[in-house]
Parts: sequence; structure tokens; C-alpha cells
Amino acid sequence: MPGRLTPLVNDEVYHIFNRGINRQPTFTTLREYQRALLSIEFYRISSPPIRLSKFLQVDKERQAQIADIMAKSEKLVQIICFCLMPNHFHFLLKQKKENGISKFIANFQNSYTRYFNVRNNRDGSIFLDQFKAKRVETDEQLVHVSRYIHLNPYTGYVVKSLPKLEEYPWSSFPKYLKREDNFTEPSLILDFFKNINEYKKFVFDQADYQKKLKEMEHLILE
Repeated sequence: MPGRLTPLVNDEVYHIFNRGINRQPTFTTLREYQRALLSIEFYRISSPPIRLSKFLQVDKERQAQIADIMAKSEKLVQIICFCLMPNHFHFLLKQKKENGISKFIANFQNSYTRYFNVRNNRDGSIFLDQFKAKRVETDEQLVHVSRYIHLNPYTGYVVKSLPKLEEYPWSSFPKYLKREDNFTEPSLILDFFKNINEYKKFVFDQADYQKKLKEMEHLILE
């Protein structure tokens, strides 16, 4: 596997992208999307005391104990925003520990791949070996990349309207609109805007333009 051209540096922000091998679907059912979200939340922690598959098998009392330990643990990354699509994913991440992004993506992909393979009676990788990473250099880039990520379900025709985008459960956008943190940190973006409606307008105002760009990109690649 070739070396990474973009070094991943602590306290820097990166747009992270990866897709299924041969552009094949990687998230195909409600349960698979739900498991992916669990994997993201679980493996953002530096050293989980147990694998996610084992965590889900223990009783509720033990789960609560483990969750308490993990809540006090260091994080590999800050998850600023994300979006899961049928055959790819996007993250906007700030690296908090050395090799944090690489470790987080590897743990997420490996955990989810094991689950996907068992469910679908298959073997082998489902994601490309090396994810793409682009450093975000300015605050302006930061908010624009968040918009790009949150518009993906609309520009990719997974949802047919902007109201449906507000309800898309496999991205951080609905959490932004309610200013709910869960495992993302919306304030890192929303603090650049007067209120949530201003951010929503910022996203929606470029929706059709971004869709047109996506259509042209598709035509050029074909």
C-alpha cells in the first residue's frame, strides 16, 4: 500500500473520505447503518476496554460500567461532522492523538466490516485500503466542507428534497439543526453563525449548485 501524501497532524482538521471497493454498497439496511453509527461512537475513544461486538453481548449493568470508563477516556479524534452514504462515507475530523485519525478509521472500518461480512455471509474487505484525507486550512474552508458533507444525500439523490435532508438520520445534519452533540461537536461549526437557521440557510442556498457540480463531475468521469 503506498504511503500517505498528506501527513495527519495533531490538532489539525481533515476531510476524510472512503468508499466501497468497486463502488459497491457498504451500508444497505437500517441495521447496518445503525451498527455503523455505534462503531463510530465506540471507536473514537483512544483505548476501548472491550470490542464493540463483545460490549453488545454483556448485560446492561456491565455496559453502563464500560460506558462510564469510556466517557472519561481520551479521544482519538473530534468528530465535527459526518455523513454515511450507500457506498461511501465522509468525516470532518480534528486529530487529538498521534495517528488518531488513522487508528479511528481503521477501527471503525474493521469493526463494521466484520459485522457486514457476518450478516452477508462473505469474506474480505469492503472498503478501499487507503482513505483520502485533505487538510482544512482556514475557517472558511471548515464551514464550506461541513456544508459539502451535509449536502451529500441531496446531491447524491439519496433524498429527493431539502426537507428530507433535514431528517436524514445517517449524517450529523439533523443533530446540528437541534444543536445536539451526541458524539459530534456541532459548536465548532455553528459558532460561526448567528443561529441554527443561519447555518441551515448557508447549507440550503448552495444545494442546487452543488448538485449541478456533482452531475457534471459524473459526466466527466464517465
